Amino acid sequence: MKERLERLRFQGLFIKIFLVMVACIIAIAVSVVWTNLRMTQQLFLKTFSITNSKVLDQIHNNFESFHYSVVLAANQAQQSVTLKSYLTEKESDELYRVMNSYYNMTQQMNRIQSGITSYSVGLSVIGKNGRDYTGVVNYDKPTARELNSSAITANAAAQPGRMMYQYYQDEQGKHAIVATKVLRERTTEQQYGMLYIAIDESSFKPFYNNFSSEGNDFIVLDTNGTVVTSNLSDLEGQKNDELLHQAKLVQEQGQQAKKVHIMDRDKLMLVQYLPSYDFYLVNMIDQQKVLGQMVNTRSVVLICLFIVLIALVGVFLISRKMTRSITLLARQMSKVTRRNFHNYVKVSGGYEIRELGRAYNYMLDEINDYVDRLVETQKGQRKAELAALQQQINPHFLYNTLASVKFLVQQGSKDKAEQTIHALISLLQNTISNVYETVSVEQELVNLRSYVFINHIRYGERIRVHFFVAPDCVQYQVPKLIIQPFIENAFFHAFNRKTEGVIHVLIAREGQRLVCEVIDNGDGMELTSGEEGMPMNSAQNKVPKHSSKLFSGIGVANVNDRIRLLYGEEFQVNITSTVGEGTRVKITLPLIEKTENE
Repeated sequence: MKERLERLRFQGLFIKIFLVMVACIIAIAVSVVWTNLRMTQQLFLKTFSITNSKVLDQIHNNFESFHYSVVLAANQAQQSVTLKSYLTEKESDELYRVMNSYYNMTQQMNRIQSGITSYSVGLSVIGKNGRDYTGVVNYDKPTARELNSSAITANAAAQPGRMMYQYYQDEQGKHAIVATKVLRERTTEQQYGMLYIAIDESSFKPFYNNFSSEGNDFIVLDTNGTVVTSNLSDLEGQKNDELLHQAKLVQEQGQQAKKVHIMDRDKLMLVQYLPSYDFYLVNMIDQQKVLGQMVNTRSVVLICLFIVLIALVGVFLISRKMTRSITLLARQMSKVTRRNFHNYVKVSGGYEIRELGRAYNYMLDEINDYVDRLVETQKGQRKAELAALQQQINPHFLYNTLASVKFLVQQGSKDKAEQTIHALISLLQNTISNVYETVSVEQELVNLRSYVFINHIRYGERIRVHFFVAPDCVQYQVPKLIIQPFIENAFFHAFNRKTEGVIHVLIAREGQRLVCEVIDNGDGMELTSGEEGMPMNSAQNKVPKHSSKLFSGIGVANVNDRIRLLYGEEFQVNITSTVGEGTRVKITLPLIEKTENE
C-alpha cells in the first residue's frame, strides 16, 4: 500500500492533466450534443410551422369543398317547390293525393342527396305542418323528429340565415355532425321547415388521415370544446376545455407553432379556424416521439460515447508520454534526499525535459565532486588532529621514565631497566610512528600493558590492572589511544584517599556493538541525579579537569569527540560513579574489522 501511494504521489501531474482533459472532452461532447439537439429542435419547429401550415391549408380546402357540397344541397332544398308544398300543405283526406305528394317529395330529396352521395350523410326535413322525412334509414343516426326536439334546432332557429354545424349525441348513443338550415319563404322570410344533414364522423377523416402519423395528430373542435372528429378516436365526442383554451391562444398568434404542455405531454400546436363550420382545426406534434423518429438519440449517444472513448484513450497516451519523463525525473530527484548522489537520470523526452535531465546530472556531478573533496578534507583534518594529539608527548613523562631506568641500572636491576626501555619504545612506536587512525584490540592491549608496566615501575604496584577481553573481539578495530586516557585518569585521580585498588578493563560484544569498559574501585566522584549514567558530552563537566596529562595531552573529553567524529552521534562514552565505591566508564563502538587495504 505504501509503495502504491508513493507511485500515486509521483503521478500527480499526469492525473491532474488527465482529469482536466477528461472534464474538457466530456464538457465539449455534452455541449456539442446538446447544441446539435437544440438546433435540430429549433429547425424542426421552424420546418413544422411552415410545412404543417400548408398541410392545414390543404385540410381546410378539403373541408371547404365538403361545405360547398352541403350548401348546394341546402340551396336545392330551399328552392324546391315540391319540398315546400310537402312541408306547408295541410293534411288531405284523400289517400291518393297524400301518396302522390309523398312520392314527389321523395323523388326531390333523392335528387338533392345525389349531389353528396360521395359522403356518408343522411338528409331529413321537418315542416311546420308536422310532416317529416328521413331520406336514409339508419338506426345509428337520429331521425328528423329526434333532431327537432334537441337543442341544435333551437340554435339553428336563432341564426336562420346561416348554415350551422353542430355535434349531436343523445342518451341512446346516437351521434353525428349535423348541418342545419332553416327553410324560409323568400319574400316574407317566414320559416316553414328545417333541413338536417347528418354527417358521419368518418366523412371527415379522409380530409386529414393522409397527413397524420404517430405523434402527429389532428383534432377538430367546436366552440364548446367538444371533439368533433380526430384520428385519436378515444377523444371523439369528449369535451376538452384545456384543448379549446390552448387552441384559441395559438389561433390568435397566426400561422406560428407554439410549445404547449397538454395531456401530460410537451407538444407543438398549430391551429386554423374553419369559419364555415365554426370549428377549430388543431394539429399537435408530440415532440418526444417525432424528434425520436427524426433523431435516433440512442445512436447519437453511442456515437458520442465512442468518440469520447477514443479521445480519452488518445489523451491518456499523449498525457502519459508527456508526463512520463517528468515523473521519472521527479522520482529520481527525490532519491537525492536519501543520500543517493549517483542516481543519474536517462536523458530522454522533449527538449525541455532533456535540458532538465542534463542540468540534474550536472548537478549530481558537482555534488559528488564536492562530497569527495569534503570527505578527503575531513579525513585529512582528522589525521592532522590525531597526529597533533600523538605528538603531544609530555617531556616530564619521558624524563621521569628515563630517570627510573637510570635508577634501575644503578641498582643493578638491568632486566627491569631493559623491560622498561622496551615498553617505552613500544609505546612510542604505536603512538608516534603508527600513522593509522585505528588499531586492533590486540594491539591496543599491548599499548595499555606497556603503559601500565611503566607506571608500576615508577610508582609501585599499589594499583593493579586486570584485562578481560573476549577472544572473538581481538580482531576488531578501535581508535588508537581510546582506552588509555581513562586508565591514566584512574591511576592519578581515583585513589587519592584509598592507598590501593584495582582497575578492570573489559572488552566484549553487545549485539552489533563493541563495548569497552574501564572500572575502578577508587574514591568515585559526585554526579547529580540527572547526570548519573549520562553520555560523556553531557556529564563531562563532572570529570576532574586537572588531569596531570602525565603521558599525553589527550584529555578524556577528546575521546568522546573523536568517537563522535569517526562514527556518529549514536556512539559515545557513558560515565557512572558512586562516591566511595568507584567509577565506571563505558565506551560504545561499532564492530569494524580490518580490510585488506588498511
